Amino acid sequence: MKMSVVTAPGKVEVLDADRPQAGPNDVLVRMRACGICGSDAFYISIGGIPPRQGHTPLGHEPAGEIVEVGDQVSGIAVGDHVVINPMAAPDNIIGNGGSTGALADFLLIENAVRGRSLEVIPTHVPWEVAALNEPMAVARHGANQCKPKPTDKVVVFGAGPVGLGATLAFKSLGVSHVVVVDLIPSRLDKALQVGADAVINSAEERVVQRLIELHGVGEAGIPGLPGRAGTDIYLDAAGASAVIDTALAAAKKGATLGIVGVHKEPVPVEFVNIMSNEITIVGSMGYPDEIFEVTKDIVANWEKYALIVSHTIGFDHIGEALALAGTPGAADKVVVTF
Repeated sequence: MKMSVVTAPGKVEVLDADRPQAGPNDVLVRMRACGICGSDAFYISIGGIPPRQGHTPLGHEPAGEIVEVGDQVSGIAVGDHVVINPMAAPDNIIGNGGSTGALADFLLIENAVRGRSLEVIPTHVPWEVAALNEPMAVARHGANQCKPKPTDKVVVFGAGPVGLGATLAFKSLGVSHVVVVDLIPSRLDKALQVGADAVINSAEERVVQRLIELHGVGEAGIPGLPGRAGTDIYLDAAGASAVIDTALAAAKKGATLGIVGVHKEPVPVEFVNIMSNEITIVGSMGYPDEIFEVTKDIVANWEKYALIVSHTIGFDHIGEALALAGTPGAADKVVVTF
């Protein structure tokens, strides 16, 4: 079989490898689609991840078809369409420094357990949509961390794949009003199509003033000071310091700021503001419980999730796919198909 591997800083090669054999407790998956994550570009730039620096298999957003099932595995059959938890084995994470990656013709799932390491999905869900399961679980965890209530008013900063996924997550959780903020009109159009109640183009509009218009005025923590936006939850899915500044300038007393976007530089924060307005800041990383929680929503609303995918590129052109995904602003979500 063929597999995509980081072999040196800035270098990815498609290497020949032996097709794995499923043991009694394993299943073998023929890959059908695998999304490219922003972290893949980072792994490529640094030459891979220890302990496999210089030989790191890529791909951790997989969907595929079962082609072999060990005789001790239950609930899974040859021909099943599945999404996969790349973190099921914490000491051997698929495509994140482990010995295997999903940007390959086949992927062996050892000690396969349905509902823990993989889940079966209906065959009508397109492969490129199924491959969104992992990043949408990241988005779902970000929303869950904010503990939203149906009456909450929410703003999501960033209409990339995770921001759009978070928008879908908040609406799935019953949130009454979700606003999405971004600089790119086409992304804001997608946000409306997936269910956002309103959008704000931060290049053209004053974000705080627009939030006050949409969500009303909220209480300030210090009596006598002007009111703030009535927004209850701010989710940073952009990873930009300007988002933090804007959110904290707008946040009313008791608001929550969730961080799911990756910040590459330290962000200064005025703690007097945090204290006086009793703002909760909560981080989000990965998907401790959400990897298959989000699957049901993807199956039920796959047409909306399909809008997140901007490009599908065949595995024969993996170099083109990685280059496109690694070019800022060139694509929203690239999925490699097999």
